[in-house]
Amino acid sequence: MFSRLIEDCGSCCETVNPHMLGSPFWRGRFGSLIVPTGFANPSYSNLLPALRAAEGRIRRFVENGGRLLVFGAGCSRDDAYDWLPFPVTYTFAYGPRAVRFERESRYNSLFSGYDLTAVECDGTFPSHGGETLAAADTGEALLIEKVVGDGIILISSIHEYPTREFLKEFSCNERETLF
Repeated sequence: MFSRLIEDCGSCCETVNPHMLGSPFWRGRFGSLIVPTGFANPSYSNLLPALRAAEGRIRRFVENGGRLLVFGAGCSRDDAYDWLPFPVTYTFAYGPRAVRFERESRYNSLFSGYDLTAVECDGTFPSHGGETLAAADTGEALLIEKVVGDGIILISSIHEYPTREFLKEFSCNERETLF
């Protein structure tokens, strides 16, 4: 369903499985990568070991202009985001949260059309090395942005599909970068 949503927004979409991602021999050219919700929960996914194996390639992909969107880990793990090039602490706690924007960003469109008084989220980011774009009414981050080289990393705990407006902006990168 997620792939179809991206394609309906005008972008090509390729599903990359954990075996491909973790393989040092696999190469692809992309404008953006999206890591789905629950990536660190072994009950739903075996993606975390592959993300760790590809840590260096992910960093280079972003440094060279790629865009990376990472959703909530989906479980309580202190090391769920240790494959990223900056620190992120995640607290797993599913439920609706009131959202407030901390600063203007074109990526705030991730929340367009949702009731900002009750957006379903799977947790918060109490500490991180990026900039908070959106936070819960408790002040904990729900959407983080980090510029790395020529690219950008967004981390979100929203537990909804991103909006079409957001996907058109985020997925339609002007250039592709080698992964």
